[in-house]
Amino acid sequence: MNLLNGAAFTRMEGALQAAEMRQRVISNNVANADTPHFKRSEVLFEELLEQSMGTAGLGQLSGTRTDLRHIAIGSGSYALPAPKVIVDGATSMNNNENNVDIDREMSLLAKNQLSYNFYVQQINHDVRMMRTAIEGRA
Repeated sequence: MNLLNGAAFTRMEGALQAAEMRQRVISNNVANADTPHFKRSEVLFEELLEQSMGTAGLGQLSGTRTDLRHIAIGSGSYALPAPKVIVDGATSMNNNENNVDIDREMSLLAKNQLSYNFYVQQINHDVRMMRTAIEGRA
């Protein structure tokens, strides 16, 4: 099995894509901080991933059956949810009914940047490890 097509790598790739989308959404929120009646948006991914895995944060084994006589372990599926953009239409921050808190958005932007950097480093590490295994050097 190719490790770069495995569940963990697929989840990391999905998280990286969600972080890219989150960057665009937060930037849009910041750009519209003074726009009357603008409602902020946010990206849901991690929560959807937990739900799709059925673990809600608890590790769970899964296996792939290569023979019908094997005992099934977990679901064995690697379904990855798509990141979802939701609009917070229920709140208002000021008289023009805009709900963008620029301080909160900037902290979310910084947090997202740290997450994005981590995902890129992890993917690079996985690729380097695969390259090391293929080339057979220590």
